[in-house]
Amino acid sequence: MELYARNADRIGPHSRRTIAPMLQTSARLLRLLTLLQTRRFWSGAALAERLEVTERTVRRDIDRLRSLGYPVRAAPGVTGGYQLEAGTSLPPLLLEDDEALAVSISLRTAAGGTVAGIEESALRALIKLEQVLPSRLRRRVNALHASIVPLGRPGPAVDPVVLATIAGACRDHEQLRFRYDDRKARTTYRTVEPQGLVHTGSRWYLVAWDLDRGDWRTFRVDRIGRKVTTGARFTPRQGPDGGDLAAYVSRSVSSVMNVVRASVILHAPRERVAERLSPMAGELTAIDAERCRLDTGAQSLLDLAVWLSLMEVEFEVLEPPELIDYLRRVHGRLERMLARVRSGSSRK
Repeated sequence: MELYARNADRIGPHSRRTIAPMLQTSARLLRLLTLLQTRRFWSGAALAERLEVTERTVRRDIDRLRSLGYPVRAAPGVTGGYQLEAGTSLPPLLLEDDEALAVSISLRTAAGGTVAGIEESALRALIKLEQVLPSRLRRRVNALHASIVPLGRPGPAVDPVVLATIAGACRDHEQLRFRYDDRKARTTYRTVEPQGLVHTGSRWYLVAWDLDRGDWRTFRVDRIGRKVTTGARFTPRQGPDGGDLAAYVSRSVSSVMNVVRASVILHAPRERVAERLSPMAGELTAIDAERCRLDTGAQSLLDLAVWLSLMEVEFEVLEPPELIDYLRRVHGRLERMLARVRSGSSRK
């Protein structure tokens, strides 16, 4: 519209009447394409309402998109509507400002290497995106990325094809079959109904209903074999922990990895502790407005004692009693050390 306004003095009245509707139609087509890319299925009435046009105009615009090569499928009937399907080539993607910002930051992170073999592809995509970003967005991206300091490789890399297959099966509710190597290098073959993926910042985990074992299971994605096949569609179940997959993974992983388990009462509101605590540290439960309970674990009593002391929150140990005895011994050593320090200071 800016181009038309700047050159309006060069265009005759008849041309203005012709070009203005064309510009409006083009803008509407772009808006329609954006909507189709943000949701898997749209009813004709919903599209007409969002575009502020009639359903007949929507049908005409859909036909125009098809003539441009976009594979839009239409389902007839009262519950019918439109869906943008996968075609033979990737169509142009239209991103809002916040979406472009998020994609750019994600690509920069991926280029640093968290998924095996994806660094080069992420870098190529990043170059394509950032060279067309408006200057205002490019400044925001640079400012955000400048504040992110990576500390080495966060964990084992996963196969991007495996990750994409699992994510697609979670989305489409399709069964998965794969080879799995547990932490003791024992190999089994699993058939599961995938519920979702959880990324802890260092590892990827799949939460799924194991059909052979009849229970929920957590799988480290880097231990899943490269040959992952999809199967029949299934009706999603109610997820573990009321659908809180992060809490379920936290509890599952800590119960396997931690040799020593502990329950402590923290003298601080749950919300305040949760802001400082990683979801993988344990399960937080509010007791009242000023206290919460933490069920956690570690590899040793020493690890637990040091970690709890560094939280800078008053706490009471409920269990195990061995941790209470260990903290008493640590307290005694610290008291004796401080006594020696005070004694040396007084002699000076």
